Amino acid sequence: MIIFGTKGYLHQLAVLTLVCGRCGNPAAHTLRKRVTKFTLFFVPLFPFSTKYATQCTFCGAEQQTTAAQAEQLRQQAGGGQSAPGHGGGAGHTTGPQYGQAHGQHNPYQN
Repeated sequence: MIIFGTKGYLHQLAVLTLVCGRCGNPAAHTLRKRVTKFTLFFVPLFPFSTKYATQCTFCGAEQQTTAAQAEQLRQQAGGGQSAPGHGGGAGHTTGPQYGQAHGQHNPYQN
């Protein structure tokens, strides 16, 4: 019996202040990367889908973006450099998080 399936991973790349297209409020938007990987016997083997989106923290509206637009927004947020071994800088593009000193790794964040 072969057990296979998919598993999704969600990475927060940056937090930006943008004007929402739905509610019209200038609010924080999270830039997210969703990667879906093929699994075999519960072991993720390779990614087969990668999608980028921004989500308004005021109204919850989500807008899909292309990889090029996501990279441009990430650089605009000040995340031009990516930390090696951290998945392209996921979670490390907006500076130290709440309760986290600069240079320390947050064990609860991918």
